[in-house]
Amino acid sequence: MKLYDCSTAPSPRRVRIFAAEKGLELDKVEIDLSKGEQFSDSFRQINADCVVPVLELDDGTCINEVSAICQYLEKAFPEPALYGSTAVELATVVMWDSKIEQQGLAAMRDAFRNSVKGLKAHALTGPVSYEQIPELAERGRTAVSVFLQRLDEQLEGKEFVAGDSFSIADISALVLVDFAAWIKITIPADATDLKRWYDAVSSRPSAAA
Repeated sequence: MKLYDCSTAPSPRRVRIFAAEKGLELDKVEIDLSKGEQFSDSFRQINADCVVPVLELDDGTCINEVSAICQYLEKAFPEPALYGSTAVELATVVMWDSKIEQQGLAAMRDAFRNSVKGLKAHALTGPVSYEQIPELAERGRTAVSVFLQRLDEQLEGKEFVAGDSFSIADISALVLVDFAAWIKITIPADATDLKRWYDAVSSRPSAAA
């Protein structure tokens, strides 16, 4: 298997952490987003959406969404289980991972991509040029801050976001918190459960992947 990666981007980091938790060593091909390598003709043949990560299987099949990649790896390498071990656990993990995607990471992308000067004509990922909308950046910042408080409430009395075991939901939440720090959105001072959880999960060896 081969992972088309970017060491500085949050989305492929979720896959790297997931693979590290599984004990998998993936061959990596670095795609330099700052140089626009994702828009090259050769990469467009791999992913017409011009985004990373992409997992290329040994038979040439390419999977190019974080959730799809992680679910493939979970099915192919079931231990340790990162989507739960029962139907209820699976549903709970997917539910919380979806909340983190929709309410946290999507808002963070709005905040980041609509405010960074280098992304002036690329407010959305992909090959089509979209101009920044400053109001979306402000709304995104607010939404991220609100969602961090929601995570703090969810973690009250819990070791992990979606149950008794570390899961993809914890990986996505960890990447969200670190991504938010890029634009100086930090864990609120009163979010003690979120801070406790963050200190624990960020110290896992996989977090450095």
